[in-house]
Amino acid sequence: KCLENIWRMKELEHTFNFSLSLFFRQICVTKMSTRNCPGMDSVIKPLDTIPEDKKVRVQRTQSTFDPFEKPANQVKRVHSENNACINFNKSSSAGKESPKVRRHSSPSSPTSPKFGKADSYEKLEKLGEGSYATVYKGKSKVNGKLVALKVIRLQEEEGTPFTAIREASLLKGLKHANIVLLHDIIHTKETLTLVFEYVHTDLCQYMDKHPGGLHPDNVKLFLFQLLRGLSYIHQRYILHRDLKPQNLLISDTGELKLADFGLARAKSVPSHTYSNEVVTLWYRPPDVLLGSTEYSTCLDMWGVGCIFVEMIQGVAAFPGMKDIQDQLERIFLVLGTPNEDTWPGVHSLPHFKPERFTLYSSKNLRQAWNKLSYVNHAEDLASKLLQCSPKNRLSAQAALSHEYFSDLPPRLWELTDMSSIFTVSNVRLQPEAGESMRTFGKTSSYGKSLSNSKH
Repeated sequence: KCLENIWRMKELEHTFNFSLSLFFRQICVTKMSTRNCPGMDSVIKPLDTIPEDKKVRVQRTQSTFDPFEKPANQVKRVHSENNACINFNKSSSAGKESPKVRRHSSPSSPTSPKFGKADSYEKLEKLGEGSYATVYKGKSKVNGKLVALKVIRLQEEEGTPFTAIREASLLKGLKHANIVLLHDIIHTKETLTLVFEYVHTDLCQYMDKHPGGLHPDNVKLFLFQLLRGLSYIHQRYILHRDLKPQNLLISDTGELKLADFGLARAKSVPSHTYSNEVVTLWYRPPDVLLGSTEYSTCLDMWGVGCIFVEMIQGVAAFPGMKDIQDQLERIFLVLGTPNEDTWPGVHSLPHFKPERFTLYSSKNLRQAWNKLSYVNHAEDLASKLLQCSPKNRLSAQAALSHEYFSDLPPRLWELTDMSSIFTVSNVRLQPEAGESMRTFGKTSSYGKSLSNSKH
């Protein structure tokens, strides 16, 4: 009997403790709803107490109200910076919710712009058109920035062009200040759209605007950036294979960016259609012109040499106007007609027929392009890039260490991949002859040269 009484007393004690616990819990809930619960001031804050610079982050991360997930009298918003929970009492804030909160829709809202959606970009103007794609200047509804929209038409029988697939897959993995940035990819039944950062002009336009050769300091900065971008992709075993001024974009601050990674024979857009692909011939190395298919990074380095000469001299280095034969004749006229002594293995190339070519002896490059002699070490660098034998061409990494660049600030070689050379003090473009740099990049539009270019 004594044990029975003790057992009953324990049951009463347990019941009493449980009731007391419920009582205090109810009190705490009541105080929390009025934001007076002790110890909660550091966690629960009204929106107006959040610093101005934090409000946008709160509004962008707010979740939509879901009656099946949360109590009917509360809406929970999570601050992305400190993960603090902000509770709003429905009865006390009804009709008084901040207009800012109502105006900003949640990222999960069906009406808000999203990456990967065609309606997230507004087309502003047409910039260029090619055989399988059209490029537009556009504006992103996601962040308000200007973009270049490369709209590739899909044929039901042929599917997505392989060059477009290659360009998209390569650019997704390339992050460098001197390589055009791919923002987004949009795929629909009819089109594949690549969304790029918008860049004001390209090197072809820039040289057309400043005929007779560019300022020597600007040539050096453009070439340094070109080599910097190439060194980055070559280290990743990627070849550009279509280097020419039209594919080197230049921003309004002077940043040069490698663009157009389509690579295959089908010309990537924007471009002008030329018969026999004469444009590309000007920057194609002699080994490829002679039928070689065993090329590596040295293929791109020939194009670098041609562009270097063109920037300094003001005219294309080897402007062939007829066919491959004419293009090779122009090259051999300056560099000399190759033989097994100067170019081991040249006789085994499919299209090399010695009887077809005039025998020329090699010349100093300054005899062909006199302005190379005006700049210290320019001729030597050009001669090491423009080598008929591909194995003799300087690599991008080695070219960056050439004496031609010795007067540039040493910090340029220490920059991270995504850092612009213009973040280094005293590195800036100089005004070209007869024009102030204040107008640079303001009168040209991206891609225009590709439909009107003479190059």
